[in-house]
Amino acid sequence: MNAVALALRSVSLFERPVMLRLPFRFGAATVTHCPQAFVRVEAEIGGRRVVGATAELMVPKWFDKSPQWTHEQNFEQLREALRIACDVYGQADAPMTPWMLAATQGELAVAHAQSRGLPRLVAQFGAALLDKAIGDAALRGAGCDWVTGVQAGVLGDPFSGQLKLVATPDVWLRHTVGLADRLTPNEPGPEPADGLPATLQDAITANGLCYFKLKLQGRADADIERLSRIAAVLDATAVDWRVTLDGNESFSDTQALAGFWQQLAASPALKVLRQRTLLLEQPLPRLVALSESLSKLDIDVPIILDESDDHAEAFEEGIALGYRGISSKACKGIYRSLQNAVRVAQEPHRLLLSGEDLTCQAGLAVQQDTLLAASLGVMHIERNGHHYVDGFGIAPQAEARAFGLAHAGFYAETDSAVSGSRHRLAPRGGKLDLRTLHTPGFASAAMPLWDTLTPIT
Repeated sequence: MNAVALALRSVSLFERPVMLRLPFRFGAATVTHCPQAFVRVEAEIGGRRVVGATAELMVPKWFDKSPQWTHEQNFEQLREALRIACDVYGQADAPMTPWMLAATQGELAVAHAQSRGLPRLVAQFGAALLDKAIGDAALRGAGCDWVTGVQAGVLGDPFSGQLKLVATPDVWLRHTVGLADRLTPNEPGPEPADGLPATLQDAITANGLCYFKLKLQGRADADIERLSRIAAVLDATAVDWRVTLDGNESFSDTQALAGFWQQLAASPALKVLRQRTLLLEQPLPRLVALSESLSKLDIDVPIILDESDDHAEAFEEGIALGYRGISSKACKGIYRSLQNAVRVAQEPHRLLLSGEDLTCQAGLAVQQDTLLAASLGVMHIERNGHHYVDGFGIAPQAEARAFGLAHAGFYAETDSAVSGSRHRLAPRGGKLDLRTLHTPGFASAAMPLWDTLTPIT
């Protein structure tokens, strides 16, 4: 199949507020609410008009963790990255494949955003969302699902012949344990009246979880104490469990990281947890992560990059310093994930690609991000949007119902006296059913109700 060349006719940006049912604390940030961005593109392919779309939460204190900026200023940074990308992509003067649009207009958009003072991770957010929406339009125009279309070269990217994507029917869900999360019902804290689990123990019971992502705060004593309490819950509740650890850039340098790991290795209460730890994610700040070698650290699990993945060469630079993997996140770019997956495939016994989450919300965001990572062979994926937000949040019930019907199995409808009828992500036995995501387009058999969203101007 030939690559699809398309001409962009319009790009529209929207947002919708999202309220979290539980506070999400990671690193130095605690998030209780933030907007979700939506992108809608209309493209012309062979004389036909095709729509493509995507969505992504605009999480504060991750793309830019500078303490001087408020959460609202972080939101505005991401809106500005979207505006710049919208303008630059709209200037494409000839039909191009999605990959060529990313390689030309996307690079220009990132460079322009950086020239306006936006950090690289923020700057690439706009282009990443445009690329997702454009990819969705191209796949819809070709009548192909994500796996078939990428394999066939529909997007025109140079990685299609180097990867064998997997049309997997399901994937293990990896549950996030944030720094503010209650571990057991006996602990004080928020108890939303929505019928959903509010503690780690209850989430395990409700969803049959066996994979977990544990947030660290970069203070060894506090981390060891909390990990010990988490390990006790997992030992008592979960079956054959495994964990990943996420530093979120909280360790100041390799010396601080080494001290934490020494305490972890010396703790009898954490012996099993250490044996069942699969990886350690971005422990060092992005300002030093790609300048300090890991070679002298006695850490016996792969250390991977996440926040440092703000330029195309990041993974290769990390490998040279001792990193053994990198995260896939659609908010960093679908082509970045494909590129990194190709590199992992060259050394599959040494390198790994993980699937991480930036609180992807029900709808396009979680569908596209989940399918992206799963298609690249990721076996367990961090999903946390369904835990911190109740279903589709304040989205109209008609929109939630449309997604629930289009992607039955991935979502389920629940009806209770507490929260009424709600469509929610549906983990069963610790897994997510992906079969309905393999549909023409990029996991998008339904669309948001555009007239209920607020335009980003």
